[in-house]
Amino acid sequence: MTVAAWLFVSGGVIMVGIGTFFLFTRPALLPEDLRYLGQTASDIDAAIPPLRRWLRLVFTVLGGYAVATGILTIYLAANEIPDANSSAVAVLAVTGASSLGVMTVVNFLLHSAFRWPLSAAAALWIAACAVSAAS
Repeated sequence: MTVAAWLFVSGGVIMVGIGTFFLFTRPALLPEDLRYLGQTASDIDAAIPPLRRWLRLVFTVLGGYAVATGILTIYLAANEIPDANSSAVAVLAVTGASSLGVMTVVNFLLHSAFRWPLSAAAALWIAACAVSAAS
């Protein structure tokens, strides 16, 4: 596989990891969520008792989409990038921007603890696009 393909595969693996986190371990409310809302967890639980259950379902769906995005990214990177398929690179560029890119921007808006690791993952994706374009 080419360097670009390996970079995209790495990005796909990261997306699978993010999705797995959302599927199995992400709490309904993170400290930055509470900070953004300006409420304590107990205030939110008292005001909207079913919110945590509902958020668990929302994050399960989000996690599933992230895992699917990662799997498709890995497949495309392994099978299309080595053949210098420019349409696959374009699809992966849009995929990264609309998934990891949006997630990174929102995490900066929330001043999330995850903003820097997500930025590193986004930088990896950008590097994969740049290496692909240069090849």
